[in-house]
Amino acid sequence: MSDFSQLALIGPTASGKSALSIEVAHKNNAHILSLDSLAIYKEINIASAKPNIDERSNVQHFGLDVIFPNQPFDVTTFIQLYQEAKTQALKDQKNLIIVGGTSFYLSVLINGISELPEISEKTKEQSQELMKNLEDAYRFLYDIDKNYLKAINIHDRYRIEKMLNLYLETNMTPTEYFKAHPPKASITEDLPIYEISVERDILRKRINTRTLKMIKCGLIDEVFYLEKHYTRAPNSMKSIGIKEVLSYLDGEYTKMEMKEKILTHTAQLAKRQRTFNASQFKEKTSLPLHEMSDLLLHQAVFN
Repeated sequence: MSDFSQLALIGPTASGKSALSIEVAHKNNAHILSLDSLAIYKEINIASAKPNIDERSNVQHFGLDVIFPNQPFDVTTFIQLYQEAKTQALKDQKNLIIVGGTSFYLSVLINGISELPEISEKTKEQSQELMKNLEDAYRFLYDIDKNYLKAINIHDRYRIEKMLNLYLETNMTPTEYFKAHPPKASITEDLPIYEISVERDILRKRINTRTLKMIKCGLIDEVFYLEKHYTRAPNSMKSIGIKEVLSYLDGEYTKMEMKEKILTHTAQLAKRQRTFNASQFKEKTSLPLHEMSDLLLHQAVFN
């Protein structure tokens, strides 16, 4: 299909991306790929603020309800989801709208990521032994690749273990490995990026409204169910909206304090998202929601 087109719609949490993307998809014959680190989970529906089946309005979505809350994933999961979404869009003669709640994944699709080797069980066992003392593990890596380790925090257990696995499996330092395996971008065509910009006070009101709606729609019951079925161990159970409810269930917060904590933590997340988007995506169109709606719904944005 020669006339296949795609665009990305980004913006901070609660900025109105999901609803607008569905409208644009209807008008432009498109599927939607969601890049969201919480909406990817099945059964986390209210806490993730994902559009429900009715709200999806017969638009095919990728990246929603993919794995269970106790299943791990990493950035390569979203690369696979993008490939699936694009393949299906081409097959169905549709366009593709990439909606980036977690814009880091969009950055990886555009800029690429190095392919990592499969890690053997023997290597994992060696890593686990070294990881019993995190600082020692860090110093071990630092001694063999000082320049690369400078960019990793000494308490960043996830990245330290990942680099340990890489070194022990390949006998190459991270610097050597990534030089030999440069990043491969998944999106090589020009990708128009549209960013919903929201003033801080307006965004805080939107976050407040959404938080109240989540609580009213059964957020506490959802988290109670998730804890019962998956325990508190999975990373998904440490997400905003879930961890505050767990503290409320433990008696640490009143219901009002729980709501305020969710509001505060969501606003902090939105600030980090805006900072990331400003640093990563230089070529983009930034507009308030009503102007973005007018642009995407009433002008030709797909080729």
